[in-house]
Amino acid sequence: MPAKPDHDKSKPDDAPHYLGHRERLRERFYSAGADALSDYELLEMALFAALPRRDTKPLAKTLIKSFGSFAEVVHAPVARLREVDGVGESAINQLKLIAAAAHRVAKGEVNSRNALSSWNEVIAYCRTSMAFADKEQFRLLFLDKRNQLIADEVQQTGTVDHTPVYPREVIKRALELSATALILVHNHPTTPFTITLGHARYL
Repeated sequence: MPAKPDHDKSKPDDAPHYLGHRERLRERFYSAGADALSDYELLEMALFAALPRRDTKPLAKTLIKSFGSFAEVVHAPVARLREVDGVGESAINQLKLIAAAAHRVAKGEVNSRNALSSWNEVIAYCRTSMAFADKEQFRLLFLDKRNQLIADEVQQTGTVDHTPVYPREVIKRALELSATALILVHNHPTTPFTITLGHARYL
């Protein structure tokens, strides 16, 4: 029986140390699932594509320490992300792609259910799309008579603590979509996860 080689000849002797770590992290992700990874480890993997020749572990830990969680990192304002040492445009693009994907998935889940059947579902949906926004948004969810979501639109974007609302534009848009119910939503950037809801029926 031939002796086993001392090391993998396919990898150069001077290969960066983090390559083995990346492979082990991938194996754990695929074998045990995302729940087996901490927030910073999941963030490490998210940054692999953006930073292919860097050890992403230190940066991932710094981002979690700065913003608090995986969700807060990917939804953090671009200006604040740029303040973190080591975060460039490729990393920012990757993080914002993940945030956009999360919003798209949430929107798709609502569409697949065909209805916002409870306030808890409405709140969960809105948190995914706007809880981490750095400016106040006035968002409109247009529903039909079966509470099916017709459209989700940002009607106005304001400052960190104020956004203007124009009732005429709201009603005009509702009539254009033939909506029979309307949920009015705005966030509170100074208090993450805080969202105010209003509900109008039979417009």
